Amino acid sequence: MYCRVLDVSRQAFYQYLRNKNKPWKYEALVKAMREILAEDVCNDTYGRKRMWEALCLKAPEGVRIPSERTVYRIMQKLKLVHRPKRGPKGLTKADKDAQKSDDLLKRDFSADKPLEKCVTDITELQGKDGKLYVSVLFDCFDLTALGLAMATNMKASLCVQTIRNAYKAYPGLRGAICHSDRGSQYTSREFRDALGVFGHTQSMNSAGGRCHDNARCESMWGRMKSELFYGRINTKKYTVEQLKTLVWNYYMSYWNNRRICSANGGLPPAVKRQRYYDEHRAAA
Repeated sequence: MYCRVLDVSRQAFYQYLRNKNKPWKYEALVKAMREILAEDVCNDTYGRKRMWEALCLKAPEGVRIPSERTVYRIMQKLKLVHRPKRGPKGLTKADKDAQKSDDLLKRDFSADKPLEKCVTDITELQGKDGKLYVSVLFDCFDLTALGLAMATNMKASLCVQTIRNAYKAYPGLRGAICHSDRGSQYTSREFRDALGVFGHTQSMNSAGGRCHDNARCESMWGRMKSELFYGRINTKKYTVEQLKTLVWNYYMSYWNNRRICSANGGLPPAVKRQRYYDEHRAAA
């Protein structure tokens, strides 16, 4: 009678009784997903693509990795879907009278090998005791943060220090293309002289100041702020020194070594770089 009232067949009812106490078939997969999220505080920003890539890279024993779509449906059911919030703010102030360089990248941010093409830019964070300006040099090959510098001003010396820090860590960077926007810091004599010292070829956005000409850096800032700050940390409650520590740990520890990057085929920058060198050593 109850089956007729609820419009349920007897077969379906007895099947429900047989299966109701069985574990969910994705229980092991969910456990692996939660372990990935717990590895780093910023991993809770993983969407379905990066979660699927992280599962493939981790390859947990005894867990069958389903399709990306299935991973998405599971994340929806567990309310693990991340919806990023972004609030971009431009800082570029061009010096109209300064000498400009040609756009050598032409929005092609790919590279065949490490230390061949790099992009750089500045972003701003508001702390409770002032503003922090962050300058990073990224490698187009694997998105490694090669050099990082921070200061309470956005003078050309900040950008010069970024190049110096990158060269100390990666001496093979000499001769690489260094692409930026047309901000006054990058058109300054001080910055151009620093590029000459380290043998870099300068490249700049095309005329008109189009942000898409340096889209790689713009997206890097958006990801950092979305993963590290938006909805998590109010920068105005932290001192500049505290913000420096957060940003340094994000790029030099988390981003370079552990963050899944879809542009790298689901590999952290350090893993992609190591595989490149391993393959070339094996070929030699």
